[in-house]
Amino acid sequence: MSAPVITVENLGKRYLVGHQSAQRERYSTLRDVLMRNARDLWRKTADVFCGRQIIQGDEVEEFWALRDVSFEVRWGEVVGIIGRNGAGKTTLLKILSRITEPTVGRVTLWGRVASLLEVGTGFHPELTGRENIYLNGAILGMTRAEIRRKFDEIVAFAGVEKFLDTPVKRYSSGMYVRLAFAVAAHLEPEILVVDEVLAVGDAEFQKRCLGKMQDVAGHGRTVLVVSHNMALVRHICTRAIYLDLGRVVVDGTVEQALGEYLRMAEARNGLKSERRQGDGRLRFTDFWVENDRGERVGYVASGEPCVLVFSYRNFGCRAQDKVDVGFGLHLPSGERLLLLYASHMGQTLSVAREHGQFRCRLPGLPLPTGRYGIFPRIEINGVEADFPLDGVGWIDVEELDFYGTGRRMVDHSHGFAPYLIKGEWSEGTIAQPT
Repeated sequence: MSAPVITVENLGKRYLVGHQSAQRERYSTLRDVLMRNARDLWRKTADVFCGRQIIQGDEVEEFWALRDVSFEVRWGEVVGIIGRNGAGKTTLLKILSRITEPTVGRVTLWGRVASLLEVGTGFHPELTGRENIYLNGAILGMTRAEIRRKFDEIVAFAGVEKFLDTPVKRYSSGMYVRLAFAVAAHLEPEILVVDEVLAVGDAEFQKRCLGKMQDVAGHGRTVLVVSHNMALVRHICTRAIYLDLGRVVVDGTVEQALGEYLRMAEARNGLKSERRQGDGRLRFTDFWVENDRGERVGYVASGEPCVLVFSYRNFGCRAQDKVDVGFGLHLPSGERLLLLYASHMGQTLSVAREHGQFRCRLPGLPLPTGRYGIFPRIEINGVEADFPLDGVGWIDVEELDFYGTGRRMVDHSHGFAPYLIKGEWSEGTIAQPT
């Protein structure tokens, strides 16, 4: 096993957050204002003399963005860091990039670190694209010789050849970001730290960014990438760390981390809604997706089998009652793509226990990459029992090698369609008229 290139030990980062007092009167007298300002001035003066951070507000609260975070990353690993907004992902990357100091704990790094945290930092709007390449490259740690050697490659990657000698203030926002990413992407560090910058530009440029990241990973460099694009994490990462409220929840395989992340997301957002129809004799209580090995998964590969699991609670359904359960699969726009009920398959279910599961195995979803809403429904003896109007969750589909061509992602340059089908093309001849 290779040696660790990043070692994080009991890392913690604390911030002080100021608040206005909840006890402050809506209408203050002049005396109250003068006394409060004098008190705030005294506190800020004391903070300056003691070397403490100056906080606005008359109440100060401690906020731990990270707490007790420990892990190791080895040479050549590509590690995805996932979690909801405010989980501490960017704070962690800033500490690893030596931008922010930790409050407690220690970080040990071996090798040069390059950070892509804010694409375009260091660009000067009055300078041309050519001048900004040299300026930004120098800021990011590249020598002039390195920039000169990679100049043509950077320009071709960004696709701004025609506007190279135009001030970047006249660039569109997409051109600006593409040039900035192109410079940063051509660094050659031992450790590359990337924060949500792969979602820039149009679809074609995003494909180029993904290819560049895969190329970096393929050359054995260590990469840490923060992204809310779960398909990207699954494509390029060999491991994932799931952060929540500043702590490590899962440090393991990509599937383990994504599965737990989506499970907790659904627990927060899924079946809490009380917008339901039906008499309530049976009610859905949870939903998740499994693979054929019975493991919860965060993503389903297009064309591969999966199992949709709907847990329920029985409030009055009898063993002799005939139960029909089904679901609709919807686009995020609300358009329904398909319906599948047990009765469509000639099946009738019965429920005799208080708690249980309805399981629907699908031999393969012929769908392109995307997130699809699941809206289930239960009928008992033809009467609606439960229909969550806001659905129970999402199923995330990712195209891997649906067509068996060895390509991991399908090119949508010809347009988008909601279904994938397999076929075979051939060329024929037509008899010429006599």
